[in-house]
Amino acid sequence: MQRDDRLESQSSEETKPPTRNPRGSRAASPKADAPTSPPRSKKVSAKGEVQKGDQPVAKTPRPRTSRARRPAEAATAVETATPSPGVDTATSPPAPKTPPQPRLKEKYVKEVIPAMMEEFSYSTPMQVPRLTKVVINIGLGEALTNSRVLESSAKDLTTISGQKPIVTRARKSIAGFKLREGSPIGMCVTLRGTRMLHFLDRMFNATLARIRDFRGVSRTSFDGRGNYSFGIREQIIFPEIEYGQIERIRGLQVTIATTAKNDDEGARLLELLGMPFARQN
Repeated sequence: MQRDDRLESQSSEETKPPTRNPRGSRAASPKADAPTSPPRSKKVSAKGEVQKGDQPVAKTPRPRTSRARRPAEAATAVETATPSPGVDTATSPPAPKTPPQPRLKEKYVKEVIPAMMEEFSYSTPMQVPRLTKVVINIGLGEALTNSRVLESSAKDLTTISGQKPIVTRARKSIAGFKLREGSPIGMCVTLRGTRMLHFLDRMFNATLARIRDFRGVSRTSFDGRGNYSFGIREQIIFPEIEYGQIERIRGLQVTIATTAKNDDEGARLLELLGMPFARQN
């Protein structure tokens, strides 16, 4: 009887479901309750190396993210950068040079100012008259009936002066000429500074000499305040104009404005600069 009770107790223990802990997980197995070896502690040397066990392991540095450079620092870095091995610095093209100064400017400083100070008894170089601007004007009365004239004239004037011209319009209406206020009647361009000096240098030394039977420009074309104006009948005298590409031969007017107080000072200024005046009889 005792043996039968032991068998029943063993069978009841085998069929009994496993117990669960309060969290809902199964009871720990006998293997989990076994004591585990404590983890090895990591030692850090004085040099910043981490020692794992008995073998030292070098600490890898953390890569640093490069910040955005300032514009000045970026430009300095580009200038001081070393050239690549494939580029030969000895055969590389040189840096672009500054354009030379106009010849009329050097001539004005070295020759015109001393000569006029001695001739007109100026007390300071600031009293010597100088050039202020050059105005080139083309009258286009036929533009009232043919609008294509403006395009061809603008092209010629741009080639001559190196600057884009503006369209001049009528200020008032004139019934006898069939002219209305605001109608385009011409083109004009104003040159100053270096561009003015280059234009006058070409005109004094190359352009006016190409006029047929040229004997010099008149001395009586001043306006009484030192400004000089003269007309040119053909625009083909300028070396920049190609005869086969023009639509029609047209004339133009050139006005040279100066700071001279009278015509004598203005004429002497232009003469010293190279203006080919006609000889006086």
